[in-house]
Amino acid sequence: MKGRIVSRFNEGISKQAAIYVPFPQAVPLKYTVDPDACLFLTHGKCGKTFLCKDACPAAAINFEQKEEFVDLEIGAVIVATGFDLMDPRLKPEFGYGVYPEVMTGIEFERLSSASGPTLGKIVVNGKEPKDVVLIKCVGSREKAPKVSSRDPHTGVPYCSRVCCMYTAKHAHLVRDKIPDARITVFYMDVRAFGKGYEEFYDRVRQEGVMYRRGEPSEVYRRNGKLIVAAEDTLLGQPVEVEADLVVLATAVVPREDATDLAALVGLECSSDGFFQEAHQKLHPVETTTDGVFLAGCCQGPKDIPDVVAQAKAAAASALVALRRCA
Repeated sequence: MKGRIVSRFNEGISKQAAIYVPFPQAVPLKYTVDPDACLFLTHGKCGKTFLCKDACPAAAINFEQKEEFVDLEIGAVIVATGFDLMDPRLKPEFGYGVYPEVMTGIEFERLSSASGPTLGKIVVNGKEPKDVVLIKCVGSREKAPKVSSRDPHTGVPYCSRVCCMYTAKHAHLVRDKIPDARITVFYMDVRAFGKGYEEFYDRVRQEGVMYRRGEPSEVYRRNGKLIVAAEDTLLGQPVEVEADLVVLATAVVPREDATDLAALVGLECSSDGFFQEAHQKLHPVETTTDGVFLAGCCQGPKDIPDVVAQAKAAAASALVALRRCA
């Protein structure tokens, strides 16, 4: 409907007004206008200015403002462009985009968030799910030869690192919000490597979450209910688990424009497509280009504590470079 647009922050599971703040913690915290959705904005010109521009007491609305390029003299660059998540449609066997009950981990984050479209209530198709299945390593740790890190047919060969713990968190959230839910987690291995991670994983299992070792082969509908077909590799037999909600922990992959940015800034990319550091042990935040430093998941998958530590190291390294320029 014109005047309402899909909310990117809520991963498309809700809509928002044509005039909006991109997300609550946006920097700068300023509203923007979607010209294609605004009811009165045509070709960048407003035909009904009294509706918003004239009504704004701060005179903050300026439809004449255009993009501009600014040249800056700098002494250091910190590259912190983040990552993308693999499109789960590239794994059609899981039914994402076909069944509304199948969603990604980041979509579930917004669904279960108190600031999300349902104010934290876990609701699928208008009702609380009673059978919840969480599938880890969707596209991660695939051994088949690959053309690139974004090859849709093979996934990625590396571990995405964050999936084990955020899947455990999701299982805990479901147990907290829907105490009588039956929760199953399908996993290849559990890598709870950080401080307190193993203890949290044990806590989630003690809450009655069923962990089944095995990679599901297909998600399909039978008699109005989703069925997750898999092999339990510990029991050595095929299993079928009913589900009202299926959450996919999709692989962390490099940004789609990583190659273009690498060429622009003078960076190298490793075989997995992420930016290459100068030396994995001695110089983990430096690059082969003087004054350019890496922080966060643009260099490879990592969780929040590692990102914070690397960001502080990159900032300290940048200060050293700036001191030399002074």
